Amino acid sequence: MTMRSALEPLRLRRVFGSFPTGVTVLAALVDGVPTGLAANSFVSVSLDPPMVSVCVAHTSTTWPVLREAARIGVSVLGAHQENAGRQLSARDTDRFAALDWQASADGAILLDGSSAWLDCSIEQQIPAGDHDIVLLRVHDLDADPDVAPLVFHGSRYRRLLDSPP
Repeated sequence: MTMRSALEPLRLRRVFGSFPTGVTVLAALVDGVPTGLAANSFVSVSLDPPMVSVCVAHTSTTWPVLREAARIGVSVLGAHQENAGRQLSARDTDRFAALDWQASADGAILLDGSSAWLDCSIEQQIPAGDHDIVLLRVHDLDADPDVAPLVFHGSRYRRLLDSPP
């Protein structure tokens, strides 16, 4: 095997997908219209100041619209929200049809029933290969410890199982 073959896109996707992640939704009202996308590359960055990051593909047609919002809501999907994750990942559809959500006074959209939520603004956007790393400053947040998270692993949605005591 040559080093070049190890870095082929399909193999990269398979290996990167071996790391389980949570599933988030970034959403806001843009010109009064709910706009959002699903992302699983969410990471906490800093406690002081409070910051998180997410990576967005250059091919996204939603991000250029969403990044114009003053505030962006980040909803960490619960295990029961797999359909919302699929719906918000789809193209050419009403991504918010039949979803329950609330908008903050600044236009950040937060999905009802999520395991956690953050109200953020864009701090910085950094080009990185075929994605942008977006640093978000957190203005408000909360979590519901009773809502188990939705997990993405091996290119599919999964749920955490508690081990027997």
